[in-house]
Amino acid sequence: MKPFRTTLLACLSIAAITAAQAQSQPPLKLGAILDMSGLYADITGTGSETAAKMAVEDFGGTVLGRKVEIIAADHLNKADLSANIARDMLDNQGVEAIIDVAASATALAAAEIAKSRNKIIMFSGPGSIRLSNEACGPYTVHYVFDTFAQANTTGLAAVKQGLDTWFFLSADYAFGQDLERDTTNVIKASGGKVLGSVKHPLNTSDFSSFLLQAQSSKAKVIGLANAGGDTINAIKQGAEFGITKGGQKISPLLAFISDIDSVGLETAQGLILAEAFYWDLNDETRAFSKRFMERTKRMPTSAQAGLYSETMHYLQAVKAAGTTDAAAVTKKMKEMPINDFFAKNGKIREDGRMVHDMYLFEVKKPSESKGRWDYYKLLATVPGDQAFQSLADSRCPLVKK
Repeated sequence: MKPFRTTLLACLSIAAITAAQAQSQPPLKLGAILDMSGLYADITGTGSETAAKMAVEDFGGTVLGRKVEIIAADHLNKADLSANIARDMLDNQGVEAIIDVAASATALAAAEIAKSRNKIIMFSGPGSIRLSNEACGPYTVHYVFDTFAQANTTGLAAVKQGLDTWFFLSADYAFGQDLERDTTNVIKASGGKVLGSVKHPLNTSDFSSFLLQAQSSKAKVIGLANAGGDTINAIKQGAEFGITKGGQKISPLLAFISDIDSVGLETAQGLILAEAFYWDLNDETRAFSKRFMERTKRMPTSAQAGLYSETMHYLQAVKAAGTTDAAAVTKKMKEMPINDFFAKNGKIREDGRMVHDMYLFEVKKPSESKGRWDYYKLLATVPGDQAFQSLADSRCPLVKK
C-alpha cells in the first residue's frame, strides 16, 4: 500500500503545483476603446463591452492556462485621447491585443500605436476603409464593415432602382469623407450623378442649413455620410422639412438598428440601408441576440455582434497557436475560417479585411412590424467578394501584386 500511497501523494502534489502555476499566470488582457458616453454609445458602448465579455465566458474564461480579462475605456471621440489610451493599455496595463476602437478617427490614431508596438488590433466599430488600405498593418484586422462595402451595397442598389442623382450630407472627418468618396465612385460607375455635397461638424444638432442645400439640389437621393446621433438628427429633421414627402429619398449610408429604434418607424419607414448583421436573420442570430437582450435590454448592433465574433476568433487562434505572440496568432486567424452566427465562411485576407456577406434592408412600415426591434425587410444578400473592395484595388502596402 505504501508505494500506492506515495504515488497518489506525488500525483496530488503535481496537480497542486500545476494548479498553483496556472493561478500564478498573469491574465490575458484584451482592450476595447469605445464610445461610452457620446453619439456612438448605443452602437458600441457598454453593449460592446458586454458582447466581448460574453465571448470570453462562452470560450470558457481561460486560454493557455490564463484567465481572460476585458478592459474597456471611453475615448470621448477624441483621437489624441484614443492614442493615449492605447499607449497606456499596451505599455502599462499589460493589454496584449486591442479588440475594438469605436469610430474611425479614433481607430486610426490607436492603430498607429498598436502598429508601432507590433500588437494585434481588431476593429468592429469603425468604418473607414483606410484601416485596411493605407493604414493597414501586419497585425491589423478590420472585421465588421467599411465605407466601401456600405457604399457598394447601398449605392449600387439605389442606382439600379433609378435613384441616380445624389447630394451628400457628410460628417467632416475620416469616416464621412471616405464614405462620401466611396459612394460617389459607385454611383458614377453605375451611371449616376452627384449633384453636390456639404460637410457638417461631428455631433451636429441643427441640420437645417445643410438640409436646405440638399433639398434645393433636387437630387433624387440625399445620402447621409455620417453615423450615430448625426444620422438620427438628420433623418428626424429631414422628415420635419418634408423632404421625403416632396419626393426625395433619404439614404443613411451607415445606419444601425439602434438608430432606427431612436428614430421610430413612422419616420424611418422606407429607408434603404446596408448592414453586416441583423438579429432576426436566422435561428443562430436570434439565439445570440436573445441572450444579449437579456443582459442589455436591447438588441445587438452589427458592431456589437461583430465584437463578440472577433473576440471569439482571436481566442480560438491563441489556443490553436499555443501562444499570444502577435505574428503566430495573426497567422492562425487568417488561416482559420469564421463560421458562427455573425459570418459564414468568413475569411481574413492579407490586408486584414474580414470578408463576409453583407445585407441590403428596407425599413418596415409601422403596419408591417410586430413590435420593437422588428424593423427590417431583407431585400438582398450581397456575397462578400462582391461587397468588399477587391485585393487588386487594395492600397495596403502588405498586398503583393
